[in-house]
Amino acid sequence: MESTPLLDKLRRYIETDGPMSLARYMELCLSDPQHGYYMTRPPFGQEGDFITAPEVSQLFGEIVGAWLVHTWVQQGCPAPFNLVEFGPGRGTLIKDILRVARLRADFMAAMNLHLVETSPRLEEIQRTALSGTNATWHKGFGSIPEGPIFLVANELFDALPIQHFQKAQDGRWLERSVGLNEDRELTLGLGIIELPPHALPPNADKVEAGSVLEIGAMGIALMGAIAKQIKTHGGAALIIDYGYTRTQIGETLQAIKSHQFCDFFRYPGGSDLSSHVNFEALAAAAKAAGAHTHGAITQADFLLRLGLLERAGQLGSGQSPDEQEAIRVAVERLAADNQMGNLFKVLAVTNTQDAPAAFTG
Repeated sequence: MESTPLLDKLRRYIETDGPMSLARYMELCLSDPQHGYYMTRPPFGQEGDFITAPEVSQLFGEIVGAWLVHTWVQQGCPAPFNLVEFGPGRGTLIKDILRVARLRADFMAAMNLHLVETSPRLEEIQRTALSGTNATWHKGFGSIPEGPIFLVANELFDALPIQHFQKAQDGRWLERSVGLNEDRELTLGLGIIELPPHALPPNADKVEAGSVLEIGAMGIALMGAIAKQIKTHGGAALIIDYGYTRTQIGETLQAIKSHQFCDFFRYPGGSDLSSHVNFEALAAAAKAAGAHTHGAITQADFLLRLGLLERAGQLGSGQSPDEQEAIRVAVERLAADNQMGNLFKVLAVTNTQDAPAAFTG
């Protein structure tokens, strides 16, 4: 394993304090102020490590924007309100949202734009992309002002640190930790923290020793905070990510570098780390805070129910054959079952039982 500044830092931590949790390892790899993955580079696009839906086509952001405006109207056009995006990337999604939102002058007049971004490098890119807007940047959700919020988080929860609990031979579920082997290479082991029985899914006693359960405590806490503000002040949240709709046993943690999968210990701070999102756990957290949830449905259902094909036809009308083909390819990537359409899920959180658009089926 080639030495890097972050790897040296991780080794010092472990040698001083002992093995660290997998969640702490992920946090340092992604968010270390000097060497963290999101702190040092823009990871999106062909030149980066992965491509998100807003980068595939403007169609995605336009449909999300139309949903936000429609849901705002459905809730009685509260004014003023906070439009919030978590993890705005290069600003592509929020720019597409605002392009649609500008068709409603009353929406724009009532809106205060807030962006939550932990990376100074990405914030700099966003400020350039969104020059001329009234955007305010935040390092976390805690500083978002009180009031109705209409929030979107696309591919946020998959990047939040998670814990791994592994079933031991004696039936206990022990937390995995990151330590060093005799060659000072990073390695996984079992710690002493035990997951209590009430936190286990119903089938946990039937799986084999060595099985892994992922717990996203940070994501659950964030979902609870978002839902609490929605419950108290009104509004809605739209969570879009890849994941599963029922709690399942199995590990999904992955590392990606230059659009290729790699071992998550190979490039600490130099590869993207993510895991599949447990939408059942997020919905439970929102409900515990008193909000109402809708879905999760597939990204394909969400986009198609809101007019993806019709909007693609409008966008391609009068364009060259090459441009029309590019639009067709983008639609397929966003909605096809073997691409983003089925893997990605969409969860809505509101303060009323009334189902928002796309979630009535």
